[in-house]
Amino acid sequence: MALVEEDSAQVRFPPPLIVFGALMLGLGLGDVLELARIDVAAMRPVGAVIGLLGAAIIASGILGFVRAGNDPEPWKKDTAFVTTGLYRFTRNPMYLGMVLVQLGIALFAQSIGGLLSVPLAILLVDRFVIAREERHLRATFGDEYRAYCQRVRRWI
Repeated sequence: MALVEEDSAQVRFPPPLIVFGALMLGLGLGDVLELARIDVAAMRPVGAVIGLLGAAIIASGILGFVRAGNDPEPWKKDTAFVTTGLYRFTRNPMYLGMVLVQLGIALFAQSIGGLLSVPLAILLVDRFVIAREERHLRATFGDEYRAYCQRVRRWI
């Protein structure tokens, strides 16, 4: 990871690795604890669709950032406040997309451990990434950001 810029949200660990780590922990614990599998054939295609939807949401969020001139890495300085595209409906489309990819993989793997890892990832991203970003955005964009928070939900 590049150096954390001083005028940034001070996120110190890449959010995709947080989500991926939680997923790997869940899948691994599911195997170690010999948790039952979800033996429903429909879980695989449903998981694939949810995962692809999540990937599309991530791509759209990144595109919105790039168009605004921002770097999507949360340890970099925000130069613009993005409220267009999916940011009209969720303040965190990239993180929402990551969790949907995680959910899709867990469903595709038919893993109860993988499913149990989803709330863990949401909690970790919410507390250790989004909370830092929101403090930074309030300090950087002030009342404009506060008004945005009143209009748009954090996740969905």
